[in-house]
Amino acid sequence: MVQRRLPRPSELAPLLRPAPFIRDATERRLSRAASIADLRAIARRRTPRAVFDYTDGAADGELSLNRARDAFDRVEFSPTVLRDVSEVDTGRDVLGQRSTLPFAFGPTGFTRMMNHEGERAVAAVAQEVGIPYTLSTMGTTTIEDVAAAAPGARKWFQLYLWRDRSVAKDLVQRAAEAGYDTLMLTVDTPVGGARLRDVHNGLTIPPALSLRTFVDGALHPNWWGNLLTTEPLTFASLESTDGTVADLINRVFDPALTMDDVDWLRGTWPGTLVIKGIQNVDDARRVVDAGADAVLLSNHGGRQLDRAPVPLELVPPVVDAVGDRAEVWVDTGVMHGADIVAAIAFGARTALIGRAYLYGLMAGGQQGVRKAVEILAGEIVRTMQLLGVNSVDELRPSHVRLRSNG
Repeated sequence: MVQRRLPRPSELAPLLRPAPFIRDATERRLSRAASIADLRAIARRRTPRAVFDYTDGAADGELSLNRARDAFDRVEFSPTVLRDVSEVDTGRDVLGQRSTLPFAFGPTGFTRMMNHEGERAVAAVAQEVGIPYTLSTMGTTTIEDVAAAAPGARKWFQLYLWRDRSVAKDLVQRAAEAGYDTLMLTVDTPVGGARLRDVHNGLTIPPALSLRTFVDGALHPNWWGNLLTTEPLTFASLESTDGTVADLINRVFDPALTMDDVDWLRGTWPGTLVIKGIQNVDDARRVVDAGADAVLLSNHGGRQLDRAPVPLELVPPVVDAVGDRAEVWVDTGVMHGADIVAAIAFGARTALIGRAYLYGLMAGGQQGVRKAVEILAGEIVRTMQLLGVNSVDELRPSHVRLRSNG
């Protein structure tokens, strides 16, 4: 029979300790996030709907994005046990230089719309943790200003080709002079994808004040206050920015992009060259034959062609096809450190993230981006330890497989 008694005051004291109060409001907000999904939930509350949907959404029925995420959900690991995993090395050589983590910040357009700190904040975190940062042609901070904000970061520049090649040539030259060591040519945007959330929300570049945005502004005063009291929100590399993102792509970018342009860039750009938007084995072979140092398997985060191939599923056959002639990278749907571990095990050299760090940026500016990295890094380490591996380079296809939909 259980005997009951009143607890002594000394026994209650350890149970009644209040949690320490965090004075900084942003830090306090971010302390509640234990996953990228948590950061996404915070971001959704703190930004206007049109801004959140611009980041969160994809093209048409968003099948490409959902299938990419489903592929990571179908990953099954094969762990080994009885291994000493007290120390884990998360570093990886990417195009000849060491990255402290097996992922990089991918290019994202209109980043200062998500949070006024924008690209500078993301590049600063990349410098702080020792991973690469990719500035987009559609960025809202200039090539030079990003370089000044993070002089010690490894910087890559993502390029769309203009109908006017002289503009692209100027951007390439500026990137080289500013210390960017890698050029990433995006090849999956001959026309803009049908991003229906943007259409339904009436999102324009820059955002236009309407009755809907005025009401939304009342619900998100901090976001609007930051927008109206910082430098004007424009694309840093575009002179004309009126209309939707799809309007801009169709008006400015060249749908006649061919392998000749890859050859031209290979002869123009002095650094390493990555081709982004590869979605089949034959195209991977073609661009590697033309001198690409890496191919990025990507369907543009599901924002271009809906029902496109799933990048993760392409990793093994593309690795087999290009061998050691070029590195194979992957993006789209990466939301957890285990996703990155799986991609590496399948054969990718590195993974690129976009939405994951943008959720952090929207949730808390530079601090939020740092939080996103901390979350992913912790998940990577824990997953590797539970798999029984001590370094990223130990990951092999034998550690992973994709379960069937059933």
